[in-house]
Amino acid sequence: MSETTTKAAIGSFDVTRVMAALPHRYPMLLVDRVERLVPDESITAIKAVTINEQFFQGHFPGRPIMPGVLIVEALAQAAGVLAVESLGLAGTGKLVYFMSIDDVKFRKPVEPGVLLRLEVSFVQKRARVCKFAGKALIDGDVAAECAFTAMIADPPAAA
Repeated sequence: MSETTTKAAIGSFDVTRVMAALPHRYPMLLVDRVERLVPDESITAIKAVTINEQFFQGHFPGRPIMPGVLIVEALAQAAGVLAVESLGLAGTGKLVYFMSIDDVKFRKPVEPGVLLRLEVSFVQKRARVCKFAGKALIDGDVAAECAFTAMIADPPAAA
């Protein structure tokens, strides 16, 4: 008989708690809230995409589209929150750095006025290196998806 254990989901939390987990700040903070986090498993977060975003001024005039690299960054930030919360590192100053990004696919443009749903799950978790799978969705449709690896590290020493 196999025994399965399910971690209790952490309820939603706002941008203040997101900022406690991540070092990012405006204009680079791309996670506005977390809807659901299951430690050691997955996270569902939201990025409210507004016309006020700085990148829309030049990408592209007349047809504003969120740059793909920022969609991937939003997924990585959601993964960072998942990793920090799962490993009990909130408030320690530890950083989550990209190591690799694989199999990126962009399926639908992300335009101002949407709520970008960020769904990220652990593929593999170790003390210092984690692998994730992520999808960014608009109204249930996949806008982008990727696999990526990140490293947990100390912040650089002050100069």
